[in-house]
Amino acid sequence: MCRLRNPTLLLCFLFAQALHAQSVVIHRATDVLQAEYAARRVQEALQANGHAVEVSGAFAITLQVDSTQLAPEAFVLRPDRNQLEITGGDGRGLVYGCLSLVEALQNGMALGDVAAHSETAKLPFRAVKFDLPWDTYRHSYALTQHQETCRDLAFWEAFLDMMAENRLNALTVWNLHPYTFMIRPKDFPEASPWTEVEMADWKTLFGGIFRMARERGIDTYVMPFNIFVTPEFAKAHHVAMDNLEHHFFVRGDTSDIIKRYTRACVTQLLEEYPDLTGMGLTLGEGMGGMTPQEREDWITETIIAGMCDANRTSKLIHRIPFSGNTGSLGATTVEMEQITRRSVERESQLPCIEGPVWADLKFNWSHPLSTPKLIKVHGGKIYGTYWDPLPTDYKITWTARNEDFFCLRWGVPDFIRTHIRQNSPPYVGGYFIGSETYIPAKDYFTRPGVKTNWRYAFERQWLYYQLWGRLLYNDDTPDAVFRAAFVRRYGKPGNALFEASALAGKTPLRLAASFDCTWDFTLYSEGFMALNQEAHREEYISVDWQIRQPPLDPAYVSVQAYVDTLTAGGVFSNERVTPPQLADDLERDCRQALAQVKGLNGTDNPAFVQEVADVKAWANLGLYFAEKLRGAVALQTYRMQGGAKNQQTAIQHLEKALGYWDVVIAITRPLYQDMPLVHFSEQDNRPWQENDHLRFHWANLRPAVAHDVEIARQAKAGTP
Repeated sequence: MCRLRNPTLLLCFLFAQALHAQSVVIHRATDVLQAEYAARRVQEALQANGHAVEVSGAFAITLQVDSTQLAPEAFVLRPDRNQLEITGGDGRGLVYGCLSLVEALQNGMALGDVAAHSETAKLPFRAVKFDLPWDTYRHSYALTQHQETCRDLAFWEAFLDMMAENRLNALTVWNLHPYTFMIRPKDFPEASPWTEVEMADWKTLFGGIFRMARERGIDTYVMPFNIFVTPEFAKAHHVAMDNLEHHFFVRGDTSDIIKRYTRACVTQLLEEYPDLTGMGLTLGEGMGGMTPQEREDWITETIIAGMCDANRTSKLIHRIPFSGNTGSLGATTVEMEQITRRSVERESQLPCIEGPVWADLKFNWSHPLSTPKLIKVHGGKIYGTYWDPLPTDYKITWTARNEDFFCLRWGVPDFIRTHIRQNSPPYVGGYFIGSETYIPAKDYFTRPGVKTNWRYAFERQWLYYQLWGRLLYNDDTPDAVFRAAFVRRYGKPGNALFEASALAGKTPLRLAASFDCTWDFTLYSEGFMALNQEAHREEYISVDWQIRQPPLDPAYVSVQAYVDTLTAGGVFSNERVTPPQLADDLERDCRQALAQVKGLNGTDNPAFVQEVADVKAWANLGLYFAEKLRGAVALQTYRMQGGAKNQQTAIQHLEKALGYWDVVIAITRPLYQDMPLVHFSEQDNRPWQENDHLRFHWANLRPAVAHDVEIARQAKAGTP
């Protein structure tokens, strides 16, 4: 299937290819499951390029597997006159080799010009975290609106194709209590809320997802949270009655019947879905009041025991608990790490579990799209117990969650490449990418009536998935690969658009690196919003807030620390990123991005139009941020040192910042509707339903941005 989006380019491309068209035969010299999918993708690409795929032909393509010469997931393309061998180290490597050929053909390469090429996987675990829209961890219309889309196997086929193309090899599906969406518990039928017909539909859905994933060489994991049951089960047995609405921070109900129920569900799930790769577990939700050891023991007696009861082996993801599980619950952070490590090592020795066990940590809490330096994990400090001494039977994985931008398209290859290279020592097995407050299914961003040529939300963020997936597979993948993807989609202007996207995309990274944050709602970079801890409300980051907020990355200097140091006669080393330096960096890159896309609006390709608009939006947000930082420095200097000129400078910079914000509104208002945002749903300490009507758009924040100017006007010297 040809992926060129521009109809004119497609016609020219097909005409050129027709000059080189020939008959091709595809030989499958292997019976691995993935060979059929690999051959189908090659055949589709050949036919889209004008070649005839026949039982015999002038050109032969042979698909084979050789695990003696190639590592798992590796592939090699060997051309020899009128034939081409594609060899994988396993079925997954064969898929990647075939998709490498497909990509070359889509880039316009003639079949006879395909060069020898080989690649080997850098990290063996490259997963997508996908929160299902049923029984969601957080409650919001922003999540439940995806239910219809996620019930459609056509969506999953497209999503899994995208994963395979980008070398993402594991799909993890999450919700609080997933079992009854997939099985009717044999020993506890009272737990199921579904009719026989409804249950059959659920089984068709999940059976189809797991089957299609396996055909593409993608592992699948079901990721439940912990001591949750269905309301039907709770009422039938009068257990867990204080959590019928499934709020995640509740006391753990360790009733014997819940243990037996959970264990039986895990066993039945693995036995009824042979294409399901494995299970995951977490240690926190639904476990309030339990010590770290009690939580590990509960998991051992339920999920792990259920895995061992099944009539097959499976793989395991063991999420490492955060330090909030310690303190008054009977263990220090170091002791908790020791308890968890012993559990993971014990699990890795069980014959029912295929190694290695993936032991997962959140990179920089919930905001790794900030700095590539490991500053903190969920809960704060980490002491290294998990990798010292070096583990032999498990691997650490990083959860790189995106809670920072959902609407504007994004992709900075150098950042992701650096992130992977700095954080892949021998004990690391890979990454999760994904979100807990965003589901990439329904496109709920685009304003009604705006022309589109995509169907699903993940297709809008195509570059995000391509960069993470391809670089996790091979961090030596050059920018030429990603630049070619832009050209393939948009023609020659794609070159400039690629460069501009990489420059403007630094804006949210710089905000998150310079603004300390922890869990989901403590920062929403796309909207320059964060959680007001006192009001428990998501708010615009005011200039005063920007002044006092410490940085996440210690290399950055807060506005307050900068002004305090200069006022005291101090200086900063060249290694520190001061607010003026940050402002200059933002302005340089964002103005260069705008120069790159200037005049690129001459196409009617809807995706191209929005891609250009998103670059402009990020760039103007960066220019706004630069002026805000300059205004913040001048304002704090006025408060510390006085001087009418300082106050006037602050007002001028903040007025310029407001002007750039107005440009963002002008760019985005015609394209984007007001959007539901999970961050709004759990604020003000009220039930989520009371806030579920709130919507995000930059236009809605303009009064708060304008108020920054008033803050500067009303400031008083001597009142820092």
